[in-house]
Amino acid sequence: MDQSVAIQETLEREENCTIVSFFCSHALVYGLLIPEKKDCLIFIYNHRRMAITGDDVSLEDIIPISLDFAVVEVFCVVCLILGADTRVRVSYCEEELELRLPFGSHSRCFLTEVNRAWSGRSSLRHLFKQIFVPTPHLSLYCFSFFLGTYNVNGQSPKESLRPWLSCTLNPPDMYCVGFQELDLSKEAFFFNDTPKELEWTKAVSEALHADAKYALVKIVRLVGIMLIFFVKKEHAEFISEVEAETVGTGIMGRMGNKGAVAIRFCFHNSDICVVNSHFAAHIEEYERRNQDYKDICSRLQFRQLDPTQPPLTIMKHNVVLWIGDLNYRISDLDVDNVKELISNKDFETLHTYDQLKRQIDKEAVFDGFLEGDIDFQPTYKYDTGSDNWDTSEKCRVPAWCDRILWKGKNIEQKHYHSHMALKTSDHKPVSSMLIVGRINGEAYKKTFEDIVRNIDKMENECIPSVSLSQREFDFKDVKFMQHKAQTLSLFNDGQVPCQFEFIQKPNEPTYCKPWLTANPYKGFIAQGGSVDIELEIFVNRTTAPELNFGKQMIEDILVLHLERGKDYFISVTGNYLPSCYGTPINLLCQLREPIQDMTQETLQEIVLNTEKPLDIPKELWMMVDHLFRNAIKQEDIFQQPGLRSELAEIRDCLDTGMPDSLPGSNHSVAEALLLFLDSLPEPVVPYHFYQQCLESCSNASQCEKVISMLPQCHQNVFNYLAAFLRELLKNSASNRLDVNILATIFASLLLRSPMKQDFAEKRKTQEFFQHFLIQGSS
Repeated sequence: MDQSVAIQETLEREENCTIVSFFCSHALVYGLLIPEKKDCLIFIYNHRRMAITGDDVSLEDIIPISLDFAVVEVFCVVCLILGADTRVRVSYCEEELELRLPFGSHSRCFLTEVNRAWSGRSSLRHLFKQIFVPTPHLSLYCFSFFLGTYNVNGQSPKESLRPWLSCTLNPPDMYCVGFQELDLSKEAFFFNDTPKELEWTKAVSEALHADAKYALVKIVRLVGIMLIFFVKKEHAEFISEVEAETVGTGIMGRMGNKGAVAIRFCFHNSDICVVNSHFAAHIEEYERRNQDYKDICSRLQFRQLDPTQPPLTIMKHNVVLWIGDLNYRISDLDVDNVKELISNKDFETLHTYDQLKRQIDKEAVFDGFLEGDIDFQPTYKYDTGSDNWDTSEKCRVPAWCDRILWKGKNIEQKHYHSHMALKTSDHKPVSSMLIVGRINGEAYKKTFEDIVRNIDKMENECIPSVSLSQREFDFKDVKFMQHKAQTLSLFNDGQVPCQFEFIQKPNEPTYCKPWLTANPYKGFIAQGGSVDIELEIFVNRTTAPELNFGKQMIEDILVLHLERGKDYFISVTGNYLPSCYGTPINLLCQLREPIQDMTQETLQEIVLNTEKPLDIPKELWMMVDHLFRNAIKQEDIFQQPGLRSELAEIRDCLDTGMPDSLPGSNHSVAEALLLFLDSLPEPVVPYHFYQQCLESCSNASQCEKVISMLPQCHQNVFNYLAAFLRELLKNSASNRLDVNILATIFASLLLRSPMKQDFAEKRKTQEFFQHFLIQGSS
């Protein structure tokens, strides 16, 4: 009996729809063609009996055949001819649904219409056509991934890690185990050298699941942040393209007491990135934690095997797994209320006060990431060696500092636990077991080859083409270390899919100037599809010097190339606002007015100026004077980073002279000073004195002699800074600074190597500068 009449009764009279097919199984499913400007839809109805009227059915779901729609698998399509049922698994909005089609013409018509609709929408339409012939389908194979994170508070292993790492019934296929605060000693902080790396690696190796043999693939560490990657030995041969990188988010992004380490690799056809991070501390610093996340995402990059290809960022991977001490706290509840909710095991209510949840809900961080339900008590802070909450004078509020999140398709979390049995640290370790899907390699290869043959055939028949939203981009008022972006939209108006790529111009090493990037710089566009490309300008210490004085301009021509098609030319122009950042010391000493009050011609004339210069740059004096008056006793000064927004305000103040006093926190002014020193084209100790500094580092009088030979303005700056730092050391009881800390931070800025600095040279530069920090130095 035709049950479409019952379905038609559920539709609005004015709804202009055409029922193109249906089938009966456990539910009625109808494909409806909606007017041209809307997506085609699949309507899913439930029914409890033979549907005669609209009262006999109820609408359960609507699936749009849009860009998010995909056919994942078609089982036994060839059996349509033999009279058997067929199952189709589709995905939409990151969810999957299996449709069961009975034998008959209705099912064949249904598949045909879905294919036709999808072909116009999806970049994978050719894949669907391949699946409709009796060839191997693309099956998803799964592997298990154990993730663990543990802030060990500088302790050595004192107990077995088996309760944590062997908590699953079956052995995982892979382990990624992350540590934070591996070593809190000054040796680790200054020289990134610690015996605890070996101690904790050994402890992990001994605690892996006993029912499998594992191979160590990679270890990466940045001061106290370490990530260890193990894989079952039988899977090791399928691991490839392993790379590890680190990024510090401490002061100036140089100090590795905070930051991230990451490992990326390919497993069969899946590319995976695992990140272990340690964000900024203190309950009120959630914005700084947000900034740490953004800095890590933008700055942590993996080089590719092909050196002509741009590096891979974290988010360029199919699967991203993020673990660590993210340090987000519980806000707006006092410690007693928090502990009461914990004792009642009301974790759902407590979670509503969690800073990370609130920031994710605001889309401030971890956009697109998922985290499992938290049904364990907070993992911080305990009295070491016990399960007792912090009884110190600070009596910190318990918090879920230690977290595990993931991003990607075909991932299922099997558990998310803390492990109270371990008592070495003031944190408790956390673990998660994820099941990650991967594609059958042989079927993938065969289907891909078929796709390529079809595409080649179509490309021989049709030339690809695209339309561009615009071909000229003008960036107004570009500033030092300020991101500016505009969007270029490409629409495939040709008859075939197309591959696009920005290519190098003749005699140029890359496709664009060093201050410009295009993201993505290459890609695929389906027929009728589109892609947005972000053109971004960012001027750093490398590119600023020539822009400051007009030797280079914000001007470039990008060449957008279509494979088997033509090239398109895109103009990028703009104006750069000169800055004291990236300007040489001797020229800054000639400037008595803010740099942005002067024209390019005036700035170029100043080079020839014979007027008596200032003793030191006024911008340097403003920052040091501010810190001397306001931050001489500031705790962790020069060790805690500032806020990006405040750094921008300080830069503008220095470059324009407005307002009269520097804005921002003491930490932001301190970091602005370090960035100023780091951006100098010629360091305070000019490059040609560098070797003499190394040779005289053990002799205080010889060190002073070298400084006496510097150009006068450089000598003045060196002595001025050293005198200021000695004043800071007089207040070390309040600011917690010492000679080693200041030597480590400032030696790398004042005595920069013209080449890559090795470990021995680093120690010598610190020894050199220490002579000027000792009380009584001139």
